[in-house]
Amino acid sequence: MISVVIPIYNEEKAITETIEYVKQVCATMRLPFEIIVIDDGSTDSTPAILHSLEGITSIFHLHNIGYGRSLKDGICAARYDTIVITDADLTYPFDRVPDLYREYLKGFDMVVGARSGKNYTESVFKRPLRRILKLIVEFVAEREIPDVNSGLRIFNRNTAKTFFHHLCDGFSFTTSITLGYMMTGKFVAYVPVGYNKRSGRTKVKLYRDSLRTMQYILQAAMYYNPLKMFFSLAFLCVICAFSGFLMSALFHLRVGFLFGTGSLLVALFVLCLGFLADLLKQILSKGNI
Repeated sequence: MISVVIPIYNEEKAITETIEYVKQVCATMRLPFEIIVIDDGSTDSTPAILHSLEGITSIFHLHNIGYGRSLKDGICAARYDTIVITDADLTYPFDRVPDLYREYLKGFDMVVGARSGKNYTESVFKRPLRRILKLIVEFVAEREIPDVNSGLRIFNRNTAKTFFHHLCDGFSFTTSITLGYMMTGKFVAYVPVGYNKRSGRTKVKLYRDSLRTMQYILQAAMYYNPLKMFFSLAFLCVICAFSGFLMSALFHLRVGFLFGTGSLLVALFVLCLGFLADLLKQILSKGNI
C-alpha cells in the first residue's frame, strides 16, 4: 500500500499527464494506492484542472507557502505508511518507482532515485553549485551521497514525521531530510534513474535557494552533530595560529605571534562551546525535545 504525494505549483500544462502517468505505474505494482496532490497556491488554471480530475485527493493552499510545507501536508494526509514523493513537471521517471520499492522492501528506511543524464548536468551554472553542495553535505553526513536533493523518494510516513520540526518548508526539504536520516543512523539507499527535460519553467531560484540550502545544512549539522562543526572551526583556528607563529619566526613580526596566540585562545574557546553544545544536544535528546 503506497501513498504518492505530489506537490504542485503552476503546472497546468503537465498535471493531467503526470496524474495519468502515476496511475498507470501504480496499477502495474498491484498494490492499493492513493495519489495526493498539494496545490501550493497556483495562480494559473491548475486548481480548476485538479477539481476536474478523479481518483486523487487534492489539498489546496491559499497562497504559495513552499515545496517542503506542501510535502509535509501531503504526508500528514496520507492513509498509507509507505510514502512516494515525486514532482509534477514530468522530470522524474516515475516508472522506476517499482525498482525503488523493491529496494525499499529490503529494509531500507529511505530509497532515493539518484538522477543522471544531460538534462540533470547540462547547466553550467548549476553544476558547480551542485558540486559544492554535494561536498558539504557529504562532509556533514560522513558518507557518499550520489544525489543530495532528488525529489523522487520512498520512505515511511511515521519515521519522516519525527523529523518535521527540523525540515525546511522550502526547496531544501529533500536535502534536510537526507541529512536527518543519515545523521541519526537510518539506512538510505540510492537507485540510479534518468532525468527528463521539465515541462514548463523551473520554480527554483538558483542562488537564493542555494543560500537557503546552505543555511539548513549548517542548522542540521549543528543539531545532529555539533562537535563536528565546532572541531572543524577550532581546527581552522589552529591552522591560523600556526601560520601566525610561522610568520613571526620567519619575519620576526610581533603581530604574527600575537595573531597566533589569539587564534589558539579562540580555538580553545570554540572547543569549549562545542562540548557545551554536544551536552545540550544529549540533554534535549533524552528529554525528546
